Amino acid sequence: MIVITPVKDSIVSALETVKAIASSDMRIPYTYIIYNDFSTDSNTRILEEAAAAGGFTLINLSEQTNHPSPNYLLILQDAQRRALDSGAALCIVESDVTVRPHTLQSLFDGALDRPDCGIAAAVTVDEKGQINYPYLYARKETNRVLSVRRHVSFCCSLLTPAFLQKYDFMQLDPSKAWHDVTVSHKSLALGFANYLFTSLPVVHRPHGSRPWKQLKYTNPLRYYWLKFTRRRDRI
Repeated sequence: MIVITPVKDSIVSALETVKAIASSDMRIPYTYIIYNDFSTDSNTRILEEAAAAGGFTLINLSEQTNHPSPNYLLILQDAQRRALDSGAALCIVESDVTVRPHTLQSLFDGALDRPDCGIAAAVTVDEKGQINYPYLYARKETNRVLSVRRHVSFCCSLLTPAFLQKYDFMQLDPSKAWHDVTVSHKSLALGFANYLFTSLPVVHRPHGSRPWKQLKYTNPLRYYWLKFTRRRDRI
């Protein structure tokens, strides 16, 4: 399995994500890659020092593109190529998510047990263990595995090799900033099922690396004004 985490500053949260993944109980070989999406110079140095200590490979996107952050499209395309080259599943864990020791292996096993699986997603919860954004629709469905028609988020999701082989991320719309909606709907369109594991909760601190997006909850009018006038956060 290839595990990736896009990082844009929010270094404390990102390092918590890294530590949790490094502490995972994995029975399968995996490679962990951090995509540094134009973090500040000081945070980039912290990531470089952490990478030198071992545990993950660091890719500084500033060495590959001049396109401003977010560069999720480039990240997904590069990660898909690596996964296809090694015949591996691709697991995305966001930098505002903390997994449990068994999360990644259990997601892998759960997807493997379901031959029709395109995407296997871990449900997100707050510090109190309550299901939170973006899975509020499943808040009454605890400790289950749900086949869902709604989109699954990339907060903590595994994309199976079968799905990666069927859909080329080069087809994704470059005008959009985020692609989880498109990718999860494409999985369904290709005949796969997407599963949400409410039995595998992960702690999620929404938008830790994009503080302006907190306006969605504190000042939604300003959030949508910024979203549409500055063409931000396109999904």
